[in-house]
Order: sequence, then C-alpha cells, then structure tokens
Amino acid sequence: MKAKLLIIPLAIILIAFFSGAYVIDETEQVVITQFGKAIGKPNINPGLYFKIPIVQQANFFPKNLLEWDGDAGQVPTLDKTFIYVDAFARWKIVDPLKFFETVNNVVGALARLDDIIDPAVRNFITSYPLIEMVRNTNRKLDTFEVGVGHTQDERTLGEITMGRGKITQGILQQAQPKLKDFGIELVDVQIKRLNYVEQVRTSVYARMIAERKQIAQKFRSEGEGEARIIEGNQEKEMKRITSEAYKTAQETMGKADAESTMIYAKAYEKDPGFYSFTKSLDVYESTMDKESSLLLSTDSDFLKFFKGYKAEGN
Repeated sequence: MKAKLLIIPLAIILIAFFSGAYVIDETEQVVITQFGKAIGKPNINPGLYFKIPIVQQANFFPKNLLEWDGDAGQVPTLDKTFIYVDAFARWKIVDPLKFFETVNNVVGALARLDDIIDPAVRNFITSYPLIEMVRNTNRKLDTFEVGVGHTQDERTLGEITMGRGKITQGILQQAQPKLKDFGIELVDVQIKRLNYVEQVRTSVYARMIAERKQIAQKFRSEGEGEARIIEGNQEKEMKRITSEAYKTAQETMGKADAESTMIYAKAYEKDPGFYSFTKSLDVYESTMDKESSLLLSTDSDFLKFFKGYKAEGN
C-alpha cells in the first residue's frame, strides 16, 4: 500500500521534471516567458535547461542566418526608365529578448523587413540612372558592337559614379539602423534580378532589332561593294589576258604568214612556171565543176594551160 502511495508523487515529480526540461541546440536561442511576459536573460548557449512547468514557457528562436525575399516591383530610375526590381536579404536575430518584445516571431519580423528594406531599395534605385544598377565600374567592355554611323568612342555607356555594389551597400547601411530596435542584424542585401517592364522591353527589343538590321544592311552593302570591286578587277584582268592572247596570236599569225610568203617566194623564184601552173589548178578546182560553163576568148590567160604550155626554161 505504501509503495502505491509513493508511485503517485514519484510520477508527478517525473512529469514535472520532463515538462520543465528543455534542450537548446547550436542553431537555437530561447526566451522564457511567465504568463506571457519575458523573464530573465535569454538562453543562447546550447545545453539542457529547466523551467517551471505550466507556469513558464520556452520560446525558441533561430540563431542562424534567415532569408528575406522581397516582392518584385516596378521602380523608375533617375533617367525615367521603369524596371522590375527583385531584391533579397540575409538577416539574423542578435537580441532574442528585444525580438520577442517587438515582433514576437519570424513572421512578424519578415513584415518589418518588408516595411524597411523595400523603401530603401526604391529610394536608391530612383536616385541613380539605370547604368548604375547594371555595372559596378567603368571597366572597358571585352566586346563592343558599334552601330551604323558610330565609332566605339562615340557609343559611350555613361560614367559610373556609384555602381551596383556600392548601391546595395548603401541600401544595407540605410536599413540596418532601423532594424536594431527589433533585435535584428541585417547581414546583406542584394539585387537578385533587374528587368525592363513590358512596355519598355518591347521598345528596347524593337530598337535592338532595328539596329541589328542597320548593321546587317551596312555589312551587306560593304560586301556588295567589295564584290563589285572584285568583279571589276576580274573583268579587267580577263580583258588584259584576252588582249595579250590576241596580241600573241596576231604576232604568231604574222610570223607564220611572213614565213609562208617567204617560202612561196622562194618556191616561185625556183620555178615560176610550175608555181603558176599549180596555183591555176587550185583556181580551176575552186571555180569550176561539172555544171560550170565558161565563155572565154582563146587569148585569155585563164585558159592558157588548156592550149598547151611550155614551161619557162624548157
């Protein structure tokens, strides 16, 4: 009977022990509240801790880095270019007691981050032209496409005075002091994505297409000009070759005619009568056939070989 009576208090003690004990790991920190009010200092070191069961409550908060992801919004730059900006940040809870007393939980903290970081992002973007949000320095680009009628020196992108890195650092410095009152440390702010709004994007694409067409037409015109030059040079060279070939052919033919004439002359000198006879036979063959009829005087030289001919010297 006594044993049974001892079991009940022992069970109560064990339940109280386990309900009052809590464990904190390396990524957590705890604020103890009693009837909804924080008491004592936060427990930030890992280990086993105890609290009064039922009366006290352990409120756990993360100790590691947390993320904030802003909503993409339309923001005008200083040069009146409307862009969509999507920013993100990393933050952590450095004072869990102040954090609990002001925002109470992570959801409430994210709402405060929205209220503080978003205006800071908009404030800096509207204070600088678009080129400042895109580039960090005035470093010369590795590649640069020059449009029609422009040289590389003429097509400048603009002078960078701040750059994207310094702008995001400025956003961080502007938002950080406002978050200290909530026990939050803002670790980093970055811009995840920049893009033109739909109307501007359509206009930019149209301008890019028109510029590329201009560049393509310029290259085509230059190519056609080069083709005309090559064709002209080719035709000139062909005429030169043809002229030289004609000159060479005429010279060869002249030499051949001269040599032929010389041979004929030498042959004529050896036997003029035989030469006259052979030439007359060639003429007979080319001018007369079976159906030819000639009416000539007997005194004609053309028929002298039909009347009998005595070669000279015989």
